Amino acid sequence: MKTLKELYDYRQMIFSLVKKDLRGRYKGSALGFLWTFINPLLQLIIYTIVFSTILRAGIDKFYLFLFVALVPWIFFQTSISGGSSSIIAQKDLIKKIYFPREVIPIAYVTSCFVNMLLCFIIIFIVVAFSGVDLKIAGIMCLPIIMFVEYIMALGFAMIVSAITVYFRDLEHILGIVTMAWMYLTPIMYSIDMIPENLRYLFNLNPMTPIITAYRDVLYSGQVPHISTLLNGFLLGIISLVVGFIVFGKFKRHFAEEL
Repeated sequence: MKTLKELYDYRQMIFSLVKKDLRGRYKGSALGFLWTFINPLLQLIIYTIVFSTILRAGIDKFYLFLFVALVPWIFFQTSISGGSSSIIAQKDLIKKIYFPREVIPIAYVTSCFVNMLLCFIIIFIVVAFSGVDLKIAGIMCLPIIMFVEYIMALGFAMIVSAITVYFRDLEHILGIVTMAWMYLTPIMYSIDMIPENLRYLFNLNPMTPIITAYRDVLYSGQVPHISTLLNGFLLGIISLVVGFIVFGKFKRHFAEEL
C-alpha cells in the first residue's frame, strides 16, 4: 500500500515520462509518428502474403484474423523487450534523485499502450471495411481486455527490467524468447488447428486468452466467453503481483549496480 501511495504521489512524473517517450520514440526520423502505424501494417502485409498465399492457412479474411491479434502482440512484445532496458536507460535519473523506481517501467509500458490505442484506429477502419457486425456488448468488453493485457505486460516488464540490471544478457535473450513466444501463441493460426492433446499446453500461455478475446470481439463479432475473460484476468493479476514482488526485492541496489 505504501508503494501504491507513492506511485500516486508521483503520478505527474509518470505522465511526464510517458510524454517524453512518445515524443522521442521516432525523433529525427523522416516519417516520425507515422511509424506507429507503418510497423504493424508492414508486418501484416508480410504475414498475410506468407500465410494466405504461400502456406495457405485457409482462414477467411486472414488479414483481419491476423491484424486484430498482431497489434496487441506487438504491444506486449515491445513492453517486455524494450521494458527490459528501461531501468538502465534511466540510470542517470536513478543515481541523482529519489522516486519510486516502479515509475520507470510503468511509464514505458503506458507509452507502449498509448501506441497500441492509436493503432486501434486502423483496426476499427479495417473491421468496418471487412463488414464485421460488431456487437455493442463485445465492444464494451474491449476496455476490460485491454486493461488485462496492460497489467500483464506491466508485470512481465517489471520482472525483466529488474533482472536486466544484474544480468545484462537478458536483454538479448528476450529477443529469442519473444520470437518463440509469438509462434507459440495463436496469432498466425487458429487455436482449433492445434491437436486436442496439446491444446491445454497452449492454454497455459498467458497471451492465449487475451488474443482469443480480441478475436472474439473484432473478428467473430461476438462477446468473449466469460471463462476466457476470467482466465486472462487471473493470469494478468498473477503477473502483476509477481512483478511487483520481484521488482521490490531487486530495486534496493539499482544505484550500486548501475
